[in-house]
Amino acid sequence: MDLTHMDRTQMPATPVFCTIVPPHILSNLADAHEHARRTLEHDGTHRARRLDIVARGLTPGEPDAAADKPKRTIYDAGHQETVPGKKVHAESDKPAKDVSVNRAHAGLGATFELYLKVYGRKSIDGAGLPLNATIHYGQKYDNAFWDGERMVFGDGDGDLFLDFTIPVDVIGHELTHGVTQYTANLDYQGQSGALNESISDVFGSLIKQYALGQSTDQADWLIGAGLLGPNVTGKALRSMKAPGTAYNDDVLGKDPQPATMKGYVETADDNGGVHLNSGIPNHAFYLAATALGGNAWEKAGQVWYDVLTGGDLAKDAKFADFAALTVGAARARFGAGDEHEAMVKAWTQVGVSTE
Repeated sequence: MDLTHMDRTQMPATPVFCTIVPPHILSNLADAHEHARRTLEHDGTHRARRLDIVARGLTPGEPDAAADKPKRTIYDAGHQETVPGKKVHAESDKPAKDVSVNRAHAGLGATFELYLKVYGRKSIDGAGLPLNATIHYGQKYDNAFWDGERMVFGDGDGDLFLDFTIPVDVIGHELTHGVTQYTANLDYQGQSGALNESISDVFGSLIKQYALGQSTDQADWLIGAGLLGPNVTGKALRSMKAPGTAYNDDVLGKDPQPATMKGYVETADDNGGVHLNSGIPNHAFYLAATALGGNAWEKAGQVWYDVLTGGDLAKDAKFADFAALTVGAARARFGAGDEHEAMVKAWTQVGVSTE
């Protein structure tokens, strides 16, 4: 069943308080690093506060004439834990002296551009929603998050994590939670929560690849490359190409993400391991995209987008539900050819049924 624009706008969207650095990393750091403990406690508080946004039932409006152009505003929290903070940059302003302002502005724009130029989507809600971001949030705050209304960036502690405006895929990841919020509205727990996280990683990676003009074989398939501090043994927060290999550090620990269902993690932590088990659909996307080659946003990305926005993805979908929908979407858009075969093979390789 395809949802019409009117049908979608009548559905209350459920914002997800998602942070790019998952709780299992911060938990590993909490005992030895005060800033990590404060970040972990802060994030737990904000997960409760997001219920206020949920209660308001955010829905997209009708797109106006300027909905095909981004409307970006950057605020500065001044190292306080308040949002939005002081307005420091508007859409038409020249580049600022503060590089965090410029990176946030550019990352919001790169996200807007992929969704508009590749998928015809006008901002994250499909109706030209203004994109707001707050930088310099908190004191050595080791995270970035989408709170249901805006992007918020910490500066990092300078040791374990650097400024969170650095990786464009981090910005794309968090804003894609907004896209999911306004479309499939996936529950943030268990396998549906892992799909929610994975979809953000997929499109975060595609946003970086599109901005850099990278093909599937040129992409690094890392999430958060450039974010880890100089003394951390690791490349990024996650690897879609090889889940479980992004970092192996004395302080951060070892990347625990599974790549297939054989390693699926049963846990009550992190809403049922949403940041862990997302490695499985992440890897499926990587396998499908690289099997097809070329630009990942054109075929594999299009299939993922069709499933996310098509109206048939249930809020409590399991991996197998999503997999079956990708197979059907590939056939519907491309026919029973390479694209369809790539979907079936990719999900089979990670141990997820497509029937």
